[in-house]
Amino acid sequence: MDMTETGPAGGEAPSPAAEMKTAVAGFVAEFKGFRNEMTERLKQQESRLTMLDRKTTAGARPALAREADTAAPHRKALTAYLRSGDDDGLRGLELEGKALSTSGDGGYLVDAVTSETIQSVLHSAASIRQIANVVTVEATSYDVLVDTTDVGSGWVSETGTVADSDTPVMDRISIPLYELAALPKASQRLLDDSAFDVEGWLAGRIADKFARSEGSAFVNGDGTDKPTGFMTHAKVAEASWEWDKLGYLATGTSGAFDATDPADALVDLVYALGARYRANGTFVMNSKTAGAVRKLKDGEGRFLWADSLAAGEPARLMGYPVLLSEDMPDIGAGAFAIAFGDFRAGYTVAERPDLRVLRDPFSAKPHVLFYATKRVGGDVTDFAAIKLLKFGVS
Repeated sequence: MDMTETGPAGGEAPSPAAEMKTAVAGFVAEFKGFRNEMTERLKQQESRLTMLDRKTTAGARPALAREADTAAPHRKALTAYLRSGDDDGLRGLELEGKALSTSGDGGYLVDAVTSETIQSVLHSAASIRQIANVVTVEATSYDVLVDTTDVGSGWVSETGTVADSDTPVMDRISIPLYELAALPKASQRLLDDSAFDVEGWLAGRIADKFARSEGSAFVNGDGTDKPTGFMTHAKVAEASWEWDKLGYLATGTSGAFDATDPADALVDLVYALGARYRANGTFVMNSKTAGAVRKLKDGEGRFLWADSLAAGEPARLMGYPVLLSEDMPDIGAGAFAIAFGDFRAGYTVAERPDLRVLRDPFSAKPHVLFYATKRVGGDVTDFAAIKLLKFGVS
């Protein structure tokens, strides 16, 4: 009997090829429908993005950022004040942090970016502040207490009594803060030029003036409306050294190094400093003196001076760094042309962290004056930490 396979209606079943063709046709139809649906969704998304972009542009909204630039509002307001004198932005600005608050005693604080620019130039200049102890204070002066005596001691037996030690003597050194000012000016036409970086120019001019003024005062300041320089303190021969005075050694020749053993004076100067200061010692001299010193050799013909092999590193003399300060005196008869010491322990610079700028468009028409001020002071805080070399017989 012939057993022929039949379909549901009793007819012949479709072949495998026909079933495959039908399945593929159905898949293609479904894929086309999915593609059309996705294309429509993308068009709607693009339409929404275009609409949002137009609204953002029309409203002049700022671009999104990962972090809020807290200094941007102050910088914008300060630029407007420097260019046109419009201080509405500074008066109505709500700032976070004390360093970005408005000033109540005339002028406005420089924004964070400008202040950092000024400080970097000050530190890069050849000033004692590079090697001194720099502290930030909020008061009008900075006091340092120094114990100039030693605690008494002695050997005792098992049953013996211990005598009272001497009472320590404390010396209070007060460093008042003085006002350092700069008064650069620019024409109003130059300020109206939007391509002119008024903040960068102002920072450069103020930094240059402050660096030169500070460098001179930290070395030769007389303490009258300015810091007290370490060179203005009384000087005595090292053999007679006492507190409140700087000790010195002599080269043995007036106005020059000794002709026979010129390097011996430098060796004596280094070892006149106490061991605990010597490890952090630095030579300080001007360029003319450095030109004479770098020609000196030891007994075996080797130069005592060694130029730096790395960028940013100072030259070294007998293994110790050298700071070239043009405010130091030249070599001459009786001149104290070279200093050696641990200035981080021996000299303190105290300053307030803020810098104020006051715009004055009236006093020098058609120019605009910018009156910038800061408060800074300095003085010797450890007289045992600094020694001088005198170019004299004794």
